[in-house]
Amino acid sequence: MGERISGGYDLNLFVSPPDCALLCSVCHGVLKRPVKLPCGHIFCKKCILTWLARQKTCPCCRKEVKRRLMVQVHKLRKTIGRLQVKCKNSQAGCCVTCPLSQHRIHLDSCPFEFTPCPNAGCMARVQRAALAEHDRSCGHRQQQHCPLGCGATLTAVERENHNCYQELREARGRRRAQGRALDSVLRHRRRRIHRATGLTRRQLIQLETFLEEEEEEGMDVSNINTEAPRAAM
Repeated sequence: MGERISGGYDLNLFVSPPDCALLCSVCHGVLKRPVKLPCGHIFCKKCILTWLARQKTCPCCRKEVKRRLMVQVHKLRKTIGRLQVKCKNSQAGCCVTCPLSQHRIHLDSCPFEFTPCPNAGCMARVQRAALAEHDRSCGHRQQQHCPLGCGATLTAVERENHNCYQELREARGRRRAQGRALDSVLRHRRRRIHRATGLTRRQLIQLETFLEEEEEEGMDVSNINTEAPRAAM
């Protein structure tokens, strides 16, 4: 068969040795996502696709294979899903057995499963049962205020190299920079307000002048109309 392709389930995972009819002849593991070829032979989906990428024939009978004619064997997949398996952490001490289809669900709560530390920045992976103990001593567990009172919030790792004087200096520098930025924004807004106020004042003056001129023109027209009849007499 050449180089072995790993696509099926490891035989050591099962409580009892599986029937030979449930084995993939490519990887020799228990069929995972089984598919049947037109010739009737069944393989793990991953195994046969990897095989066909190199050769276009059935690994067993060497008949030509067209990928579009492969079919998934759902009934066989359900049968395999009912097989009893051991927890993959059995060598670490887990004694649980369950149907293969429930194996992933069990691992999500298995106390022997290695899980990453939930604290940001911590790269440790510990067994779920020991996670609480690890968390109590984890250098990234949580941030606390500096015991010297500088106001900084630090993790246990950061506290080891913490310098209050430097922290206060940097904090002061940040506040000054923020103050300068705020002052610049306020000055810019003040200039805009002054410009808007000046424009409004000029427009009001123009409007007042316009109204006064209109009023004077109206009075002139009224005087002309009054003097005209007198001239006629």
